[in-house]
Amino acid sequence: MAFNYLYDHYSSALYGVVLRIVLSKEYTEEIIQDVFVKIWNSISQYDASKGRFYTWIINIARNTAIDYLKSKGFQNELKNQTVPDFVYNSKVFSVSNTTDYIGFSKLLEGLETDKLELIKLAYYEGYTHIEISEKLELPLGTVKTKIRNALLKLEDLLKEYK
Repeated sequence: MAFNYLYDHYSSALYGVVLRIVLSKEYTEEIIQDVFVKIWNSISQYDASKGRFYTWIINIARNTAIDYLKSKGFQNELKNQTVPDFVYNSKVFSVSNTTDYIGFSKLLEGLETDKLELIKLAYYEGYTHIEISEKLELPLGTVKTKIRNALLKLEDLLKEYK
């Protein structure tokens, strides 16, 4: 009964988050199963004083999807794809060209280009702050500050959106 409630109320939002990261319905369906198992097995670790339940499960979904993309099995599978499939799956993520499953793309449009790039790298592509620093050739402290500023801006935009 509790699992059904969890699935009925949160599956579409989690599906949207995972799909935005992996860009494949097939992989998303596989990952969503893992996400719900992780949520169910670790529900006792949720602490309401640290944040909302929704935020907690979204982070589980996001981290599971990123872990999947970085896994050796997935990387090997990419190597074995035909050239057209590989090119399709390797396209650069574009917020404007993807379907918005949780109403977030409208919010992201309110960010400046540099902040949007940092959010995409950190939260949709799974880059660490150090990797972003190296990729963009920026000091690590600058990357951390800019990401924090981008998140604060998103928070302000979210308040306006409500």
